[in-house]
Amino acid sequence: MKLTNNWFTSVTEGEGGTMVIVCGRDEIDAFMASGKFGERVEITWPYVRTANGMPDEAEAKRMEEPQEALQKAMEKDKLSILTGVYTGDGARTWIFYTRNIPAFGERLNQALAPFEQLPITIYTEKDPDWNEYREMCSLCEDACRDVQSDDEG
Repeated sequence: MKLTNNWFTSVTEGEGGTMVIVCGRDEIDAFMASGKFGERVEITWPYVRTANGMPDEAEAKRMEEPQEALQKAMEKDKLSILTGVYTGDGARTWIFYTRNIPAFGERLNQALAPFEQLPITIYTEKDPDWNEYREMCSLCEDACRDVQSDDEG
C-alpha cells in the first residue's frame, strides 16, 4: 500500500455558524479496504477564535510543528494515517486511523515531547468502517457540488 500526500480541501459551516476548513486525505482506499486501521483517534486543539472562527495567525503557526511531528511519527511505518484536519469554530481537530491505540499513545508522547504542554484532548473510538472519513468525504462532495452550482449560475 502506497501512502500519498494528496489532499482535498473544502469549506463547510460549523455548529457556531462560522467557517470550518476541511482537509481530507485522498487516495487511501487500499488502507480502508485492508481492515488493519480499525480505530480512530481524534486530537483536538481548542483556540480563541477570530470573528470568522479561525485561529489567529500566531496560533495557526503554533499548530503547524506539532502536526508535522505527529504525521511524521505516525506514518513512518504506517502505524497510523492522518486522514483529516478540521480547522474552524474554535478548534483544530486531527483525525488519525490506527492499527493500535497503545502504540499510538506511546508514539504520540514521543512525537510531542519536544513541545511545551499543548492544550489538546484525545478521543478514541473503534471505527472499522471508517464512518468518520466517509462522512467527511460526503461533506466535501456536497460543498463541491454547491461550488459547481454557484459557478454554473
